[in-house]
Amino acid sequence: MTRPTSRDVATAAGVSQATVSLVLGDKWRGRVSERTAALVRETAAHIGYRPNLAARNLRLGSTRTALLVVPALTNEFFARVYTGAAQVAAEHGFGVVLYPSPDGTGPARDPFASARAALDGVIASSMAADALDAIGGKGLPLVMLDSDPASHTAAAHVNLAMADGMRQTAEHLLALGHRRFLHLASAVDSWTFHIRDRALAALIHAPAELRTVRAPLTVTGARTALEAALTGPGPRPTAVVCDDDILAAGACKAARRLGLRVPDDLSVTGFDDLALATAVEPELTTVRLPAERVGRQGMAALLAVLEGTDWSAPDIPVELVVRDSSGPAPTA
Repeated sequence: MTRPTSRDVATAAGVSQATVSLVLGDKWRGRVSERTAALVRETAAHIGYRPNLAARNLRLGSTRTALLVVPALTNEFFARVYTGAAQVAAEHGFGVVLYPSPDGTGPARDPFASARAALDGVIASSMAADALDAIGGKGLPLVMLDSDPASHTAAAHVNLAMADGMRQTAEHLLALGHRRFLHLASAVDSWTFHIRDRALAALIHAPAELRTVRAPLTVTGARTALEAALTGPGPRPTAVVCDDDILAAGACKAARRLGLRVPDDLSVTGFDDLALATAVEPELTTVRLPAERVGRQGMAALLAVLEGTDWSAPDIPVELVVRDSSGPAPTA
């Protein structure tokens, strides 16, 4: 079957093709009656007409398409960021193309022959910070998520209150009597993890102790790193603060393999509040990051930039969710 055209809509509705163009282009008010406009829309829907977006975009000089560059499709957090961005985009007649960095983190390879021709703008996670250069899109409006606000490479920044999340975590554990901390930090070289590292270091000071161990952002990598840390020389930590729920899941596995009970012998906290946080046992105490709000705000920022409007907003609040993986420090 051939795709219905605007001429087919005009014939079926008994109106001119010009009338169809006015109605479907939403320029009919004052030129076409409401009754005729409704007839055209109903006819178009009935015969399955869809506008030729490529032709329309060529006329308008805009694709109404944004590229969202994220580290990995398998990460639930970024799937939720996409959901939020797509919601706002749809409200404004935009589409969002989701593009994961092939290597999980770091620069993304060029998904388009010409980014300038295919896109109106880019929203990129700081964990894929080189995306704009990689896709050949210099000059495209860029909104960075969870990135250094002092950087001048982006037209706008959308950040979560990561340092405050670490503050809430540290205060919770300190109130439970913990004084020996291990920071199970992500080995990913990204601003968002640097901020968490610096914030925790500033919060844990004498007489409390803090040691940092870095691990790949995988359950296995976290388990291996923590097993080595817990069996090494020196006093064993009583609390492990993890940069991510995935790392926290690995930490819990390491504790079990070494015969330690969570939280009786070792408290473990995470970051993100993924579905994983309530799938593990005990359920994770973690910092809830509102991922969909990040996506919505990222798309709103890009729309403002495209309209030539200055855009800024305070950091998005985060919240510590206390569950069963954290408890009072052991007395021994």
